[in-house]
Amino acid sequence: METTPHFVEALDAYLIPGAYGFAAVAGLILLYHEFRIFQIKDYKAQYDYVNLHEIRYFWYAVMALILAVALYINAAASRISMDIFGSKETWFYVRTFMTLSFLVITYFLFYSLVRIYYPRFVEKRLAKLRTKPRISPSGNVMRRLSEHEEEAHLEASQFAEQKEVHTVDYDVWLDDATGYKKIEKYHSYQHAIECSECGYVTMKIASEEIEKAPAASESGLIIKHYKCSYCGHREAKEVVVAALSENIA
Repeated sequence: METTPHFVEALDAYLIPGAYGFAAVAGLILLYHEFRIFQIKDYKAQYDYVNLHEIRYFWYAVMALILAVALYINAAASRISMDIFGSKETWFYVRTFMTLSFLVITYFLFYSLVRIYYPRFVEKRLAKLRTKPRISPSGNVMRRLSEHEEEAHLEASQFAEQKEVHTVDYDVWLDDATGYKKIEKYHSYQHAIECSECGYVTMKIASEEIEKAPAASESGLIIKHYKCSYCGHREAKEVVVAALSENIA
């Protein structure tokens, strides 16, 4: 009569609880992330938090879920009689190897999926947070000014930064009733766009250069250099900067 080694029985006893435990961890990670966002009342602060942490927390949750599935499959396999391997101990080592192989394969598979596809959803969430109407201290709904309108409300240093460093952008929100304004700063180099080569949202600004500085009556030209983190594709885009006289309110 075959005797199952004690350590095999001990480890198998923890497989199902471990699977449920990691599944719970995955859910708690996502809930914690959303709770942190809910705690932040300022939309710009929410934007910065999502931009900095969303993909990382989502990846942690995916990893915990992968571990849960791996343990559950291993537990299901432990109940299968595998006489071909001669003993349950041998079958234990075989399914352990299969589980580790599953973890390695799914790690790289989901790592690519998260890196390639999930940024698209993050960018949509960020765009929604950026354009969501702000509320002034007086309780009034504020209006987001157009690019032409906002120039009159920017300080000289902010205006120069936005025009000279094109990866910097400012949004100006104005309470028309009280005159209260809120200025928010954004960095476009932190955000990915769709790559024209592979089609994934994995291309970001690598650098930019001033090809021609704007003059009082003549427009300038900035060249943005992009690089795709997935396929390595590089491309440059020209951005015309309005003449300085056009920027005077």
